[in-house]
Amino acid sequence: MILVSVGTQLPFDRLIQAVDSWAEANARTDVVGQIGPSRYTPRAMRCFPFIEHRQFYELQKQCTLMVSHAGMGSLIGAMELGKPIIILARDHRRGEHRNGHQLATLGQFRNFPGVYAANDEQHVKELLDRSHELTAAPSLDPKASTEFIERLAAYVEDTAPARLRLADRWRKRRGAGGAV
Repeated sequence: MILVSVGTQLPFDRLIQAVDSWAEANARTDVVGQIGPSRYTPRAMRCFPFIEHRQFYELQKQCTLMVSHAGMGSLIGAMELGKPIIILARDHRRGEHRNGHQLATLGQFRNFPGVYAANDEQHVKELLDRSHELTAAPSLDPKASTEFIERLAAYVEDTAPARLRLADRWRKRRGAGGAV
């Protein structure tokens, strides 16, 4: 099964139309889409405007490939579950988003194992034609390591302005019943 997701905030008809036309041309009946507030009505895909989180997670586990906007939630979900993912960035210049952060995300993940960055709708279809060849990166651990958390905490402590560190120490002493 191929799972398509555009997130929940804005329509992304350009991606939905590309996948739907590919599914129709290839007689695919195993394409499921979470299409958000789309203005386009798919003909070949089984679609839902929104899917409850638990049900969406089950679909993610069942799918063999994900196709998505360049949203971090979709990317991280695919990587945690060890699923290959095709991404197409929403283009703020086309009114598909408020700014260009998805174009930046696409650029950052372009060469990441298991992530297939599409340049446009035609490229999405070309990648779908090769879907049997697409492989996932090794699964990510959904929890941060203790070493990472400790290093992050040290960085925050070292770079936080002195007045914030002082206020934090004051709160800790008050919470522990200590005098100020």
